[in-house]
Amino acid sequence: MKLSILKDKLTQVEAVEFLLPNGETVPAHYHVTEVGQVTKHFIDCGGTVREEKVVNFQLWFANDVEHRLMPQKLLSIIAIAEEKLGLQDAEIEVEYQTDTIGKYGLQFENGQFQLTNKMTDCLAPEKCNIPAQKNTFNLSELVVQNNSCTPGSGCC
Repeated sequence: MKLSILKDKLTQVEAVEFLLPNGETVPAHYHVTEVGQVTKHFIDCGGTVREEKVVNFQLWFANDVEHRLMPQKLLSIIAIAEEKLGLQDAEIEVEYQTDTIGKYGLQFENGQFQLTNKMTDCLAPEKCNIPAQKNTFNLSELVVQNNSCTPGSGCC
């Protein structure tokens, strides 16, 4: 989700709820302790220099269980960050600690912001000789048309 979409969704909700990929909810008394823009300048395994930018939010909670971050307050925090840091309309990455700090993507479904798992990937598979992934299926999933299999039909 890009920053512009987050800002739009914040105008449509009465509460800002975050749901973890495992279905648990981030405790309602969380704080947004950081808003920033993170630039990653790197070289991939194929030798290509790359740069990625994300808008980063850090969620944290303490023992102030009555704390609630309302949508308008989060919008004002974002506005300050846009003014002071010159945030771009980039993809959002959310940091949240369970056992260790995790980095998540962000989606919006059913009135909740859902933290999504992020995955690693090879950015230069052609240079690393990584074979293309083949489709797999079970033989029981094959559909035989007209309950018949004739030579040349491709069913057997």
